[in-house]
Amino acid sequence: MSEATIADVARRAGVSAATVSRFLTGHSVRAADLIRAAIEDLDYRPSPLARSLRSGRTRSIAVIVPDVTNPFFAAVVKGAETVARQDNYNLFLYNTDEDVEREVAVLADLVGRVDGAILAPTVESDEAPLRAHQAGLPVVFLDREIDGSPMFDAVLVDNAGGSRRAAEHLLDLGHRRIAIVNGTPHSTPGRQRCESFLETLKSRGVEPPGPYQERGDFREEGGYQAVMRLLALEYPPTAMYVTNNLMTAGALRALHDIGIRVPDQLSIVGFDDLQLAALLLPPLTVVDRPMEEQGALAMRLLLRRLHDNQDSVPRRIVLETKLLVRGSTAPPPDARPRPGLRAQPTAVSFSTTRRPSN
Repeated sequence: MSEATIADVARRAGVSAATVSRFLTGHSVRAADLIRAAIEDLDYRPSPLARSLRSGRTRSIAVIVPDVTNPFFAAVVKGAETVARQDNYNLFLYNTDEDVEREVAVLADLVGRVDGAILAPTVESDEAPLRAHQAGLPVVFLDREIDGSPMFDAVLVDNAGGSRRAAEHLLDLGHRRIAIVNGTPHSTPGRQRCESFLETLKSRGVEPPGPYQERGDFREEGGYQAVMRLLALEYPPTAMYVTNNLMTAGALRALHDIGIRVPDQLSIVGFDDLQLAALLLPPLTVVDRPMEEQGALAMRLLLRRLHDNQDSVPRRIVLETKLLVRGSTAPPPDARPRPGLRAQPTAVSFSTTRRPSN
């Protein structure tokens, strides 16, 4: 038996197909009770495509992130999806892989195919969101912003405050040879976390030399290689701040491979709580933030813009961060050079295969 059509419903209710269409899109029409009864009798189910053509809405939202393998973005997508599901929206996830050109192509392709997008821009100089906005695609920023973007809603975190607390914690423990492993400096978190950390050190009379400032590209292997370079210095740091979770995982792997004891020989603070951070030996000290809440708030801002008022004043929400002090930080060891613990640069491999420690 073929499925009922809108024409079948109109015949059963004794009205025109146009009247049934207006009823299905929420308008007040005559014979509403007859139409409702006909729909029930015929078990009529309008197709999603037909609904979108009538309403101009797809009931779909895109979430565009720079790295789907990062547990942080998995958590924010979960928070966004929970809110979207309550309002009967579908989510489509896109990965830009920290590639500006990829982001440009994704946004251009989404115009007219989704009702809105939640975006973590690749770089702060990004112009693709502006073009999408001009093309009529509502965009809410997640975790990152672009230069001069007052027309966009955004949900961020207090990167500066979290990094300041991390620096103060290490300084209060007595560390002076403090390194930072930072991510992409042209992104909002990369810039803010690094700037705040270094400014806090400087305000306390500590200005780390250039070799103590390493870049790890927000990836695990980047964190691994950055820490291997730090450990190869004549005077390795006694403490380090690693500015995202994947790089922290790489840093811990490097310390394990070289045989550095945490925190006896080196203290480490990460940004973003890892799922098993509290179960590590020793448990990891981290800057924590409400990850799922960040995604949920971004989705609420987007739905507000879709349903209530496209011209409403954009909102910029900054969530607090907090320092969770655990066992990976302690006062520094003897400050003398430790040449016996230095890694030889030639021993650094770009393979992702984990090497056993001696």
